[in-house]
Amino acid sequence: MNQEYLRIQEQIHRAEVEAMVESDGFYRLGFHLMPSTGWLNDPNGLCQLGDTYHLFFQYAPLDARGGMKTWGHYTTTDFCRFTYMGVPLVPDMPFDKNGVYSGSAYTDKEGMHIYYTGNVKLSGEHDYVTSGRRADTIMVESKDGIHFGEKQVVISSDDYPQNYSCHIRDPKVWRENDTGYMVLGGRTRSDEGRILLYTSSDMKKWELLKEITANGWLGYMWECPDLFSLDGHHIISFSPQGLKAEEFRYQNVYQSGYFISDADPLTRDIAVDEALFMEWDMGFDFYAPQTFKDSSGRRILIGWAGMPDAEYKNGEVEKENWQHCFTVPRKITLKQTEDGMKRVYQEPIEEIKKLRTGVGYKMEKEYAAFKEEYLDIEIKRLPRVFEITIADGVTFSYNGEWAALSLTEDTGLGRKIRRARIFSINSIRILVDSSILEYYINDGEIVFTTRYYKKEKGTVIQTDVSGADITVYPMERIIVKGD
Repeated sequence: MNQEYLRIQEQIHRAEVEAMVESDGFYRLGFHLMPSTGWLNDPNGLCQLGDTYHLFFQYAPLDARGGMKTWGHYTTTDFCRFTYMGVPLVPDMPFDKNGVYSGSAYTDKEGMHIYYTGNVKLSGEHDYVTSGRRADTIMVESKDGIHFGEKQVVISSDDYPQNYSCHIRDPKVWRENDTGYMVLGGRTRSDEGRILLYTSSDMKKWELLKEITANGWLGYMWECPDLFSLDGHHIISFSPQGLKAEEFRYQNVYQSGYFISDADPLTRDIAVDEALFMEWDMGFDFYAPQTFKDSSGRRILIGWAGMPDAEYKNGEVEKENWQHCFTVPRKITLKQTEDGMKRVYQEPIEEIKKLRTGVGYKMEKEYAAFKEEYLDIEIKRLPRVFEITIADGVTFSYNGEWAALSLTEDTGLGRKIRRARIFSINSIRILVDSSILEYYINDGEIVFTTRYYKKEKGTVIQTDVSGADITVYPMERIIVKGD
């Protein structure tokens, strides 16, 4: 370790120690992973090594509004008890001096192999799109997922295609049939989003195999790419920037979504069909998801419950000197909807139910007030048209054709309404935490995630769903050691 590493770690240590003294905030979360202090964004390096899951995250510990980017690190064996492992990766080298940006990890018998983007901003007159930025792809390895070796540049910015801008980043890496694969998100000099697909025999020397494009214009930049198989189909996931908002699509400033391909992108040229591009989450606060496959064969997705450059804010939690969190881990499967469309369904992993504290309370009336901050609500046998309000400010409604999530100004801090078309709604599961809500419609056919800012402790639920089966389960906090 070098002197810059030690200097940065000392700064982080002081900030985190101070946060431990001031850790009792009104909006701090119960069962969603959040930073002890500062800013969290993209999930990174999600993987399983032995019996331990490793969840890294983009972390700016010195400022709740962002700043110096590092990687924070949580581990768990059951998704109920977590250990905070500190900050293994900081910007301490010339090739990552302006930020350890997003990336991924894969594991094998040798241990853990991490790849990330080293951000460097050059001095001088630059627009930092066509000039002035380096984004080398960096590798670092660990035998145990705790102690990390030296960083190595495996793809230099000088080796990226010349028709691309300075914006190439977010490597997602995996091995398949003794071959290594990497996807990188990119922006061409003509402002078109693309995915660059690389291959390697030794995971250190990489060659560009092809590009994944769109059959039209689908944003100027594709961030956080992912590519995986699911139930015999191929899923291309990425976060495009620059799409024009529509009434029922692309309602956020930036999007995150996927395209289902019958053809294998590793062996066939693929163009993403914009008409078939589906969003992962229709709420206000979801971006930059990453998936991984665990030892049981589950494909698990975790997203950043936040949104860069949004017009709405999180000022209430900034006062507590932190900002943003992860969604709960979601198991994803491919199913067919009632109207015959293939879609990736998302459900909270089964371990989340272990946080329930009892058999559940049957809600018989239209109004109920709970002293608990953390709830898991299951609603079945819904009428064709209904409305459910939580915390006197967050309303989910369905008119028989489309669903809407709306927030009052006081509760939403600028979040107003998000809509989604859906053929019918048969069930809803709502995860309620101190300042985040996740709505899973029809076992995860559609999901809405939003931050919200109530003014009083406890949780108020009000409905007009007479005859529905509503069960409310109080939830325990996850246990986090070390922060």
